[in-house]
Amino acid sequence: MNGGLTPGPAVARARKNSRLRRGMYLLPSLFTVGNIGAGYFAITRLFAAISGRGDVRTNLDWAAIAILFAIPFDSLDGRIARMTNTTSEFGKELDSLADVITFGVAPSLLAYIWGLHFLPDSINPELRQDLVHVGAFICFLFLIGGASRLARFNISHNPQPRNPGRPDRKYFVGMPIPAAAGLLAATVHLCYGYPVLAWWFAIAWLCLVGLCGFLMVSTWRFWSGKEINLSRRHPSQILLLMAIALFLILRFSQVVLFTCALIYMFSGIWARAAYSWSRRRRHRSGPALERADPLRHS
Repeated sequence: MNGGLTPGPAVARARKNSRLRRGMYLLPSLFTVGNIGAGYFAITRLFAAISGRGDVRTNLDWAAIAILFAIPFDSLDGRIARMTNTTSEFGKELDSLADVITFGVAPSLLAYIWGLHFLPDSINPELRQDLVHVGAFICFLFLIGGASRLARFNISHNPQPRNPGRPDRKYFVGMPIPAAAGLLAATVHLCYGYPVLAWWFAIAWLCLVGLCGFLMVSTWRFWSGKEINLSRRHPSQILLLMAIALFLILRFSQVVLFTCALIYMFSGIWARAAYSWSRRRRHRSGPALERADPLRHS
């Protein structure tokens, strides 16, 4: 008997477990905060670039690197929440708001400033003005596409792509907004942050930005990677591949990140094209089979 002055061992243990549980709920949100911090840093670098504070190339490159750096944070917060069974509605909403800032606002500003703001006055003034106006609209569409992609993801329960894949794999419906933002940031990083100075390059850049915006709101399938299980008893092969990938990224970040982002984008386009091709082939082979074997359908 403790006379009610001190809690018993069971009560103390329950309080300790409660504090530990609250700390576990906080852990995924810390990664989300890191995501927001990376987006905020990218936006500050972009404003420094257009205001003339520091080297323009360095500011743009660091803005792109910050967006790329936020992608692992975004991947880890949800995975950690699922592994620790600490998912919550607050965490989901905070993650969506973070993605809008880091992978919506920041890359759309990066796309506009890097691809259009520094176009020289030596080119045709009317062409430059048209490019700036059209480019601002396309960059805005990228932002709207990313926000719409997040809203659809939040309200969808077990969504199915228009071109279904293997039943044992999980897919994203539409290109994820971190992948779209990562492709834009990787392109800027590939060019070491040097802004676009040629009108034809600006047009190609706007086509890429518009394509990313379209792929986000599409219903095409993109690989999700959720079948990768890091909690296996012997994940040595996965850890080895991750170590090799990390070395290549640190050593050849420009080429490796851009190549990975580009391959991921074209994987979704190729999956949709292959599905359409196989579907047309089945439709064509149906009447041919009926003509070859009329008794089969009699």
